[in-house]
Amino acid sequence: MANRLVILSDMWGSKKGLWITSYLGYLQQYYDITFYDCQHLANISLEVNSPENIHKEFIDGGVETAVAHLLKKETEPSHYLAFGIGGNIAWKAALKGLPLKSLYSVSSNRLRLESERPKANVQLLYGQNDEFRPSETWSDQIGVDVEVVKGFGHELYTDEKIISKVCLDLLAKVMQKQHVA
Repeated sequence: MANRLVILSDMWGSKKGLWITSYLGYLQQYYDITFYDCQHLANISLEVNSPENIHKEFIDGGVETAVAHLLKKETEPSHYLAFGIGGNIAWKAALKGLPLKSLYSVSSNRLRLESERPKANVQLLYGQNDEFRPSETWSDQIGVDVEVVKGFGHELYTDEKIISKVCLDLLAKVMQKQHVA
């Protein structure tokens, strides 16, 4: 039985998401993958797709809408790979009962505002130059390790080196479980 992996996009969804095909190429032979465009989950449809407008829509109720939709759609325990706002959506959904086996979240900046963590294996990855990454104090208080990659900013997940690293991290978990079984 293949491991199930749910992938949640960043705030741009499929609009600027050509990089997501690299993740799918690496992971689809090892995981049964379901992909969600976070703009669709949040019912966001904008005339002007500026970063400010998209961010405002997510903050002004879009995250909660996406969480509610994700909870309705996902009832099977799964692994999650999430980018940017997708990590916030998965985190909040897990706190409301989403059956989460693990969460690998990349550049999910608003997590730094959370005071509770999901009861699952959580792996967080940020660029050193990402001004909104959580502090060490936050990660210590909430009890989660934060990996920081030198020389990268917020959109590190679109870089081929990081894509390869994240996929190898996820595949190592699959291979480790196969050898243990």
